[in-house]
Amino acid sequence: MKVILKSDIKGVGKKDQIINANDGYARNYLFPKNLAVPADKENMAKLNSKQKANEYKKGVEIEEAKKLADKINTLALEVKIKAGENGKIFGSVTSKEISENLKSKYNIEIDKKKIDLKEPIKTLGSFNVNIKLYEGVTAKLKVKIVKE
Repeated sequence: MKVILKSDIKGVGKKDQIINANDGYARNYLFPKNLAVPADKENMAKLNSKQKANEYKKGVEIEEAKKLADKINTLALEVKIKAGENGKIFGSVTSKEISENLKSKYNIEIDKKKIDLKEPIKTLGSFNVNIKLYEGVTAKLKVKIVKE
């Protein structure tokens, strides 16, 4: 019997996946616990429309991410921080501080986890920082660390 899973079931399949299940397993376990529905014409049509809506939504999100990436690629973020005489800064500049500066100066809200800093910046100068905006969409932000 073909069924459409309504939730992830370990060892069976993922949500919205069509599987072949034994008749007894489907009737006695999957249907009563509301874990699956029969794969009839009505339910297949619902599943197809849901998948098309998800694809459209993903396409819109990718386009928005690309626009944001183009905008970020043109920016040069200047971060002011206290520094000593030899150019060594007190503390470091982390992805959290870069995210906060982007929000305050350019009103661009980016999660600090999406900013790809291998280690915090500990010297004055210019750096290129990668920002992962979406799956397959990244931007390069120029960050200039200057003395306060």
